[in-house]
Amino acid sequence: MSFGFPSHVLLAAFAALILDGLAEASTRELRVCADPNNLPFSNEQLQGFENRIVDLVAQELDASIAYTWWAQRRGFVRNTLKAGLCDLVPGTVSNTGMLRTTAPYYRSSYVFVTRADGPPVSSLDDPVLRDLTIGVQLIGADGFNTPPAHALSRRGLVQNVRGFTVYGDYGEPNPPARIVQAVASGEIDAAIVWGPLAGYFAQRQPTALRVQAVMPQADGSGLPMVFDISMGVRRDDGALANEIDGILERRRVDIDAILQEYAVPRVELPHQQPGEKR
Repeated sequence: MSFGFPSHVLLAAFAALILDGLAEASTRELRVCADPNNLPFSNEQLQGFENRIVDLVAQELDASIAYTWWAQRRGFVRNTLKAGLCDLVPGTVSNTGMLRTTAPYYRSSYVFVTRADGPPVSSLDDPVLRDLTIGVQLIGADGFNTPPAHALSRRGLVQNVRGFTVYGDYGEPNPPARIVQAVASGEIDAAIVWGPLAGYFAQRQPTALRVQAVMPQADGSGLPMVFDISMGVRRDDGALANEIDGILERRRVDIDAILQEYAVPRVELPHQQPGEKR
């Protein structure tokens, strides 16, 4: 039945429908879970460096990106990746037990943040720390201590320390930035902050700040101050992990340029071929 249309018109229309259907079926979707309010890493406006690097990955996969937004707090992986809401979590510590991680795409460290007109600090054993009020990051509602907090406690500097929760007031933009702002305002003399957060927000303060890597890189108790950062997938998703490993290697120069743009302090990574044991 032609309904009065010429047969060649019907055939062309039918072919177009088939091609549209095939194109739609072949479009790959990269499902990503990330924090909607966590600059410089990610936010819902896609302004973070993890958003930018995910864009590179999606380009290489010829895929569209579908974000599931979830605050990165306790239970994040359980409620997102493991619940099947996404297939990829950018910016996770390498070799995390809950997921399979790619080869690392950068390594960063905790850093000292001080005002440029104040005394420089780079070592946890610097005597000047005993005369300073020092901010440290705390994680979770129970105030879980980060490695720098433990390191200062071992050195008897508890009375000097001020805790700043990583979560902060989530109703405000960029809640983790509060600790860097406190150094700039003079509320505290120094802070020990995770490098990417410190580098990004130190550049955005009205007061000139100094950012220096914490030494030693591993405290005497074995607590590391340096961490490798990877992307995470489900433990049984080796195929996606291998794909992303190849992309991270091929686009290494572009990724390094993004990290530089966001002032991420970096420690050199050992060269690692895609597919090496991690």
